Amino acid sequence: MNQIEAARKKILTPELEEVAKAENLPIYKLQRDLAAGYTVILKQKQSRRKAVGLGRNLKVKINANLGTSPYCANLELELEKLKAAQKAGADTLMDLSTGGDIEQTRKAILSASSIPVGTVPIYEVIVAQPDVAAIKDTDFIAAIQKHIEEGVDFITVHAGLRRRHIPFLKKRIMGVVSRGGSFLVKWMLYHNAENPLYTHFDQILELAAKYDVVLSLGDGLRPGCLSDATDRAQLAELAELGRLQRRALRAGVQVMIEGPGHVPLQQIAYNIRLQKKLCHGAPFYVLGPLVTDISPGYDHIAGAIGGALAAFYGADFLCYLTPKEHLGLPNLEDVIEGVIASRLAAHAADLARGQQQAWEEDRRMAEARSQLDWPKMFSLALDPLKAKRFREEFLHDSQEICSMCGQFCSAKANRDMRELYL
Repeated sequence: MNQIEAARKKILTPELEEVAKAENLPIYKLQRDLAAGYTVILKQKQSRRKAVGLGRNLKVKINANLGTSPYCANLELELEKLKAAQKAGADTLMDLSTGGDIEQTRKAILSASSIPVGTVPIYEVIVAQPDVAAIKDTDFIAAIQKHIEEGVDFITVHAGLRRRHIPFLKKRIMGVVSRGGSFLVKWMLYHNAENPLYTHFDQILELAAKYDVVLSLGDGLRPGCLSDATDRAQLAELAELGRLQRRALRAGVQVMIEGPGHVPLQQIAYNIRLQKKLCHGAPFYVLGPLVTDISPGYDHIAGAIGGALAAFYGADFLCYLTPKEHLGLPNLEDVIEGVIASRLAAHAADLARGQQQAWEEDRRMAEARSQLDWPKMFSLALDPLKAKRFREEFLHDSQEICSMCGQFCSAKANRDMRELYL
């Protein structure tokens, strides 16, 4: 019995109880939303990793991407990134490896991670055989089965990208920016056939239901620049994803929807609301979205700006971006910067959505600042080590004030006034 089946029969599972406790949410509400498809729990049957909930009434979560490339296939480095991402507060990880021994990398990440792990099985097909002429439709399904049986908690499946959507790309500047999506378009054009992930979708559902793997329905036609945002190609695929989401729920499969991409600020609310409508309230997983195209080196900031707004309007899951987005493979420091930027976006949205745990964290920080309680401030900071390092650049830790205001510190003045007069 998987999570949806148990929820529909009002059976409590350990994973349901774990998530309800972490979210401080009545378990009956979580069970109801899980049964209806408004919420998913990331933890497949074979996994010993932490269960993480995404969706209605839950805190906004963030994902950190890891993985090798053809130019850097260092397994030890990826495992260091994994540790750093977990320590920085990532809720989930995705292994997007395309270089070196990707099976060995995936298995090592699955073994080392204490939080849910996702993959994009189509990469396995591409790396093994880059020539589309030699790839059969069943090769894609074999890769999906392999990843699921190895123990991943969620997989990206670009099943909503249909052959009839391809002509819509002619007006785009950036075309298809999704790696998986671009390869599927190439495969469909060469073989003059429909997307094999769509034609074999029922088989994918059987595998996902058996192992309780969450399907992340990928946005293969997400916009790669602001000029392509919210166009006919993106929206046609989104409508298809909504239809596939209903099929998945009928099959007892947990499902979330992936979204854009590059989207200008004024279009974010419309994108989120449309997704929730077309995909029947399913959890929404967004990449950023980036609110400008001119931020190379600072895309983690552009993505955090868009992510905060998207989450405020209803996105449930933010995929981080690092300063290296569009430029290269991130290093250890880039991963940390990306996680913290996305955590800031998620936390800001949680505050705006009235999440009480988030408000309590900020209140504790305000109280610590008012008392110049530096150890407590550091403990509450998203990045305690960086905060402590910045404060100590000019002053010894034993000094009460910081080097910005020194003796003119308003917090110290306020505290003195309270002690004397209030």
